[in-house]
Amino acid sequence: MKTQSLASFFDKQNNKPGVDRSIISMEGSSFLQLNIRFGLVALLVGLVINLFFLVFAPQLFSVRQFVLSFVVSICITLSIANMVAFFQMTRFANTSRFWVFIGSYYVFNIVGMLLGTEISFYIVNLLLEGRITPRFHPHEYPVNTAIVMVVGTLVLFYYFQKADKLAAVRAKESDLIRLSQLQSEAQLQALQSKINPHFLYNALNSIASLIHENPDRAEEMTIKLSKLFRYSISKGQENIHPLKDELEILRTYIDIERVRFGDRMIITIDSPVELDHYLVPRFLIQPLVENSIKHGLKNAASNAEIRVLVRLQDQRLLISVYDNGTPFPDEMEMGYGIQSSYDKLRLLYKDNYDLQLVNQPKHVLISIPTNV
Repeated sequence: MKTQSLASFFDKQNNKPGVDRSIISMEGSSFLQLNIRFGLVALLVGLVINLFFLVFAPQLFSVRQFVLSFVVSICITLSIANMVAFFQMTRFANTSRFWVFIGSYYVFNIVGMLLGTEISFYIVNLLLEGRITPRFHPHEYPVNTAIVMVVGTLVLFYYFQKADKLAAVRAKESDLIRLSQLQSEAQLQALQSKINPHFLYNALNSIASLIHENPDRAEEMTIKLSKLFRYSISKGQENIHPLKDELEILRTYIDIERVRFGDRMIITIDSPVELDHYLVPRFLIQPLVENSIKHGLKNAASNAEIRVLVRLQDQRLLISVYDNGTPFPDEMEMGYGIQSSYDKLRLLYKDNYDLQLVNQPKHVLISIPTNV
């Protein structure tokens, strides 16, 4: 295996509000679609009106009444629908003053009714008489106004109920998002405060053996171990910190391991000072170095050689941990080191990171954005 991206690997292993007062929603639809939709509704209303006359008042049914019913229904419905759609584009629809909103809504409805009434009579006269009569029809206004007020109120109540349900759904979604964030925070805190128990066990055993053989080194190792634990529990609410602090954690850990292994390992850190201020996850690099020490000392022919390299490229921070151990196998189980670093990256960066195992030369490569 020359290069292996770990995102897909871990995906297999570990089986993103106020009241909406929109009355006629324009979201995802054009004015043409709006008029087609309400035009079909108007045709249905016109058909119902004509059936009513035909069944209950056949003496009033005529060609003029038939045409007038359809034309009036279409004109008034489309006129009101477009006026209400226009109303939603005005500041009245977004006002926080409830009665201004209600009053404006009914004014636009009535204006739409007046326009629709007059337009419908002009069209009927043009179709049946071949001429337009330039006069108003105020005798039609009371009945049409009453109908518009009743229908408009029902529509208003319907959409207020719909808006309340939508607000409740959004509030629940917001709570779920917040809960997910809190869960991620808790997971990060647990990861940051976690020290590999095997490392702790080995370090304490080493201290115990050094107490009689070399008390000074035992004391030094105890102080370093205490310092490392202080890093793991201090600033507990911070998920990221400057690279300078992360490298200080790493150097403290290396000092402890040098007390244990002495000249059996060679570790170098190559990170330009100008990168010290960039932010990285807490305890990101130390688990990777711990993993390299474990496998390097186990598999290297002589001493374990480990190199930590940090570079800046295309506004991304590249962190590489090299070792001279045996190459990564094509199929491998993730240990504490790589798993811990992966979990932090996934929780903090979602999909905006990369973690690869590379074999030529052998190293773990992490790429993260600088604009966290």
